[in-house]
Amino acid sequence: MKLVTFKTNDLAQTGILVNNQIFPLNTINPNIAINMRDMLNDWDNQSALAKAVEAEILAGNHSHLAVPCSDDILLAPVPQPTSCRDGYAFRQHVAAARRNRGVPMIPEFDQYPIFYFTNHNAIQGPGAIPCMPDHFEKLDFELEAAVVLGKRGRNVKAEDADQYIAGYMIMNDMSARRLQMEEMLLNLGPAKGKDFSTVIGPWLVTPDELEPYKIPAKPGHVGHSYNLNMKCWVNGIQVSEGSVGDMDWTFAEIIERCAYGADIFPGDVIGSGTVGTGCFLELNGTGKLNDPQYKEQWLQDGDVVDMEIAGLGRLSNTIVKEDSNFSILALKKLPTENA
Repeated sequence: MKLVTFKTNDLAQTGILVNNQIFPLNTINPNIAINMRDMLNDWDNQSALAKAVEAEILAGNHSHLAVPCSDDILLAPVPQPTSCRDGYAFRQHVAAARRNRGVPMIPEFDQYPIFYFTNHNAIQGPGAIPCMPDHFEKLDFELEAAVVLGKRGRNVKAEDADQYIAGYMIMNDMSARRLQMEEMLLNLGPAKGKDFSTVIGPWLVTPDELEPYKIPAKPGHVGHSYNLNMKCWVNGIQVSEGSVGDMDWTFAEIIERCAYGADIFPGDVIGSGTVGTGCFLELNGTGKLNDPQYKEQWLQDGDVVDMEIAGLGRLSNTIVKEDSNFSILALKKLPTENA
């Protein structure tokens, strides 16, 4: 199934996508939750009810309720996740980024999967991404996949973790690189550089839809893996390409680490981390390594970012500068001559 959250007449509600048309689930069956959080909290029952509705639609019923799917009405599939973590699963991206900075590959990458918590209140779907002036100091996209959990757990083993996944989505982990790099000097992790927008969508795809794409995990790893081609365009020009199957650490292994000594909840969103070539930071570094005259690229006001992952749809956003001159970079206290 492909599930969405969409808005009509100022009402946000759950829907199911069939043949590029959205059908309101709660209208068809009032036992289906009207919001995604409640659906995920009762996922086994709710997904079965939604599957039955899908069968009715495919049999020709409920056509009078169909709404054409468009970015104008789509919200994030999970508009209010219980949390949002982002992983670091693609060795190619990590190795290239470190090579471009002239530092060796970090051996710990191959020892355990890592993640950080990002701002789950800054989740959004297709449409405008409002950015403050400081965000435009090396504003970047990150092409990723993400999962949302549909089951509560604790101390979950990797071999059991895939059953906790309700569905898959595209993720764009927006990044303000100057803010990120300055605060990372204090070794506390990304904060203001990552907390203004994380885009997910355009819909939530249940794992059964991805069975044709399933491939073995990489040697020495556990969990489901899928050969899903990933691409990104900026203003219609393709800039990135990779595959979800290139993940070295699987979502199952990331979930195992998330759940160690901590509860995971329905509605938790977990990103894969950036695919190789999946951001300007990496692409600029590689370009300058090969050509010292290479001109860096960063996102600008009005740019359109399109991401596509096979089986998961296409996610489109436009960068929009907020009407403000406020700058926290300008507030930075600098050393004085007498200090």
